[in-house]
Amino acid sequence: MVKIDLITGFLGSGKTTFIKEYAKFLLEKGEKICIIENDYGAVNVDMVLLQDLYGDNCNLEMIVGGDGQEAHRRRFRTKLISMGMHGYDRVIIEPSGIYDVDEFFDVLYDEPLDRWYEIGNVISIVDANTVTDLTDISRYIFMTEAACAGKLVLSKLHEDVRESDIEGIVKRINDIMAEFTTGISFSQGDVIARPFNELDAGDFEGIMGCGYRHASYVKLPLEDRQFTPLFYFDVEISEEELIKKAEALFTDVKAGHIIRIKGFVKTGKDAQVQLNATEKKTEVKPVTSSRNVLIIIGENLNKEYINEIWKDYCSVVSL
Repeated sequence: MVKIDLITGFLGSGKTTFIKEYAKFLLEKGEKICIIENDYGAVNVDMVLLQDLYGDNCNLEMIVGGDGQEAHRRRFRTKLISMGMHGYDRVIIEPSGIYDVDEFFDVLYDEPLDRWYEIGNVISIVDANTVTDLTDISRYIFMTEAACAGKLVLSKLHEDVRESDIEGIVKRINDIMAEFTTGISFSQGDVIARPFNELDAGDFEGIMGCGYRHASYVKLPLEDRQFTPLFYFDVEISEEELIKKAEALFTDVKAGHIIRIKGFVKTGKDAQVQLNATEKKTEVKPVTSSRNVLIIIGENLNKEYINEIWKDYCSVVSL
């Protein structure tokens, strides 16, 4: 049976960056793998970031859709059926940062997938900088992403992180778990707290064998419009102005609650950058991509207001 791993994590936690390191380790071990980018958005920027892994032993697949969870679930099931005879050792799934983990289990328990695939591990990536600041519905979403995880992998750690810092992060995680679940808590032994590029064979072996948890909690109704992303195509703007406008959105109450801004943007005649921004950090680096799209993700976004900000810098505003 093909092992199938789910990599969860709230918006901007660093799932794609982790998957690149995890996939490299699996390929070095000789596994034949497939990575499925499983997103609700109309455009999947993270797929582009994984292109350098593509090869004889690593395939990349994508599922997108913005027309409801049931349609998305059917596409997920159909994709796994179509891949069932390709001889993979392992399939790695990266869902969106807002994902109903029950979909993963429900689909894999269905026939014929239950005869072809074996659930391997659920690994949750936790942003060490923001987990202590989550509020309201974001805490609930974080809980749903982490509750079934066999291992938590901390991302965006400071260089001078101390043991007491890890203890505080684990306590905060467990406080969030206790708000919505009973019997789900994590110890420091369940947490890997090292920069992704410093993870060694022992770390990855532990991740490969971490399994998953059975979690029970009361589901809260989430309206689709709460976390609908906005897309802006063919964005062209100077790097300085891009950073200024992106950072301003995080504190602009009229825009709604911005959680993450990411994408590829043309900044000059022969220049293009990759933008990855959260409230606490903005990263911009040169990139060459056939894509040129900016994606704004958040809660209860004011589409009309944000469209006005970007309309003069793109060919198509979010509809």
